Amino acid sequence: MASVEFKGIVKRFKDNTVLNGVDVDIKDHEFVVIVGPSGCGKTTLLRMLAGLEEVTDGEILIDALRVNELHPSKRQIAMVFQDYALYPHMTVEENMSFALRLKRTGRSEIEARVQEAAGILQLQKLLKRMPKQLSGGQRQRVAIGRAIVRNPKVFLFDEPLSNLDAKLREEMRVEIAKLYQRLNATIIYVTHDQVEAMTLAGRIVVMNKGIVQQVGSPIEVYRKPANLFVAGFIGSPTMNFFSGQLRSEGDRLLFVNENMKLPIPSFLLHDGDRHAGREVVVGVRPDDVLVGRDGAECSGKMEAVLEVCELLGHRENLYLKLGGLRLLATVEAFFDRSPGSAVTLCFNYRNMHVFDAATERRISE
Repeated sequence: MASVEFKGIVKRFKDNTVLNGVDVDIKDHEFVVIVGPSGCGKTTLLRMLAGLEEVTDGEILIDALRVNELHPSKRQIAMVFQDYALYPHMTVEENMSFALRLKRTGRSEIEARVQEAAGILQLQKLLKRMPKQLSGGQRQRVAIGRAIVRNPKVFLFDEPLSNLDAKLREEMRVEIAKLYQRLNATIIYVTHDQVEAMTLAGRIVVMNKGIVQQVGSPIEVYRKPANLFVAGFIGSPTMNFFSGQLRSEGDRLLFVNENMKLPIPSFLLHDGDRHAGREVVVGVRPDDVLVGRDGAECSGKMEAVLEVCELLGHRENLYLKLGGLRLLATVEAFFDRSPGSAVTLCFNYRNMHVFDAATERRISE
């Protein structure tokens, strides 16, 4: 397998800059997921690595070899697309072996590689079937098998599960994770689905508007988002945000707006006095909104009105109104209050996030 480096990558289509100075270093045998909203440039980055798009500026290196001008067929990369792109007139076996037959690989080697890939993906009994006889999940496995038989240095996945229903997506996530463990391959996986990113990645690259926002492990990106965009994009349900100002009151630092007054503990913001007067945004994840709870983790008890309850099996989403603000809390299922009732809430201050309002960068520890 191989390492991959993106150095100062810029991509322009006429006057439209799609990628703007992307720097990412992917290690050998690493599983990296590039995640972001539609139009952020993640698929374009993948296509440039595959040689399907030209690089406007910067360098792409595979195993320290610059590949900007190298023909796609010589990059030793295999790509799995959102569309399965199987040949409808060929059997599963013929689809998987097609690239090898084009290279005039020996028949015995082709058979060995196809059988090995079929064993990995549990396709042995389907090799003589046509694509129309397969389910969506089976077709995607064939597409992955077609990539495996080529023995590439790097596997590229471009939103491979987008066309599958929810149950099949779950099954295929598990299959791809098992595939990575078995092949120990270098995999670069593009998706807009943060669940896929959080469950599959060794590291996540979060992108927005052609710029890398943060690179880190799933837990790093979740617990310490670098800015407001990452905080709002990673995590489901999405984080609650409150705009206000930091003020000193005696020996305490407070977050204040017209609806709340929250103490900011010193371990979140060191040297609190120097932040006094700063306009900030405080972020609190729904599971850190503690409803009807007491305890040392609580910060600033408040009264709110319950507007809507959503039962989601193992949990319940509570939509609350706090003065002029609306916020979301996630609690264990079967919360025994009805809409319109008053509830007491507080925030788990250990997990609060503080961002500068002007730069949108994280300033809390």
